[in-house]
Amino acid sequence: MPAVDRPDEKPIRLGILADIHGNYRALAAVLADMAQAGVERIVSLGDNIGYGPEPEEVVRALIEHRVVSVMGNHELGLFSRSYCKRLHAVARDSLALTRTLLSPESLAWLEALPAVLCDGGVRYVHGCPPRSATIYLYEPTENRLQRVFASYSERFCFAGHTHDFGWYRQTGTEVASQEVAIGQVPLEPDARYLLKPGSVGQPRDLVDWHAKYMIWDQAAAAIDIRSVPYDVQTTIRLLGERGFPASNAKRLYW
Repeated sequence: MPAVDRPDEKPIRLGILADIHGNYRALAAVLADMAQAGVERIVSLGDNIGYGPEPEEVVRALIEHRVVSVMGNHELGLFSRSYCKRLHAVARDSLALTRTLLSPESLAWLEALPAVLCDGGVRYVHGCPPRSATIYLYEPTENRLQRVFASYSERFCFAGHTHDFGWYRQTGTEVASQEVAIGQVPLEPDARYLLKPGSVGQPRDLVDWHAKYMIWDQAAAAIDIRSVPYDVQTTIRLLGERGFPASNAKRLYW
């Protein structure tokens, strides 16, 4: 697996993706925005597939762009029958269709994804640190945040799964949640951060329907939440043509 970040390398602009969910049109728009923004490396926090109509195109694009990824719960559902049974009916039906649209090579790539990636003092996980692909971090209490931060040692952790963006910060013994608006926000030099980049393929942030992702500008010690419009109508049309549940389309555009 290629390195994501090394302490002896120069600071970079790192793109963080999460929850693409088979929405290739959203991913293509984000990749184009990343190129214009000077992103040098890309990490995905999983759920690259599931719900969306073009999972094969998504995986091929991630491989082509040398994106490093961890496993999300929807990838887990492809390969774990016991976990798949725990998903709701729409997710199960979407995964069954998704499997028929994936090549053997793409299935092998998805199955090989690790649960967690730790590199250069940074942790990447789909759900909740230290390594869960299935546990959500929705409005955690202060006590829960204390336990989460104590469960891993890295200063920075990136997580997805909730389909929204924001961060949690630990300064000394104090922890706090913070809403983050679209745009650039500086990071404090002495704080630890658990950061959520939002969803590329199925945002639930109530800001807009655009694809969301995060740039971590290491030299500037800042993050940048990006909101990127894309061809949502083609994604909606393909969902219908390929037999995905109607609710998958309703979640995309409001």
